[in-house]
Amino acid sequence: MKLAVIAIGKPGRGPESTLAADYAERATLAGRALGLGPLELVDLEPRKAGKAPEAELILKAAEGAHLIACDERGKTFSSRAFAEHIAGLRDRGERRLVFAIGGADGLDASVRAAASSTLAFGPQTWPHALARAMLAEQLYRAVTILAGSPYHRD
Repeated sequence: MKLAVIAIGKPGRGPESTLAADYAERATLAGRALGLGPLELVDLEPRKAGKAPEAELILKAAEGAHLIACDERGKTFSSRAFAEHIAGLRDRGERRLVFAIGGADGLDASVRAAASSTLAFGPQTWPHALARAMLAEQLYRAVTILAGSPYHRD
């Protein structure tokens, strides 16, 4: 199952971008044997401002995939439960899993409605570059949990 993190805006050149890319590469390498990956980081820049134009780009990029909307009102998972959720999607035959991170104003209601589920990193609002890095790390962690690696400790 291919994995993608779709985010609105430029990734920037800061440490968050480097960190996200590093975890995406690690997840890709570790996930091959498990049928997970590659993990792709996709950054979208709408030509018009606002959540509706952002939603159009996100929904087009996620077409045909199992979509999970990252939203502060979403469901929270422990790392192990998150890994099991991803494994369950893979095992039921999903071919592509996409996580959507909205712009400064969050996700449009149309993206949340189109999503199969939601994911939250708690009730706080996080900068999109940091959310990208945290999600990439959790996807890497999920892969290592499923592989039985000692990276994650309960």
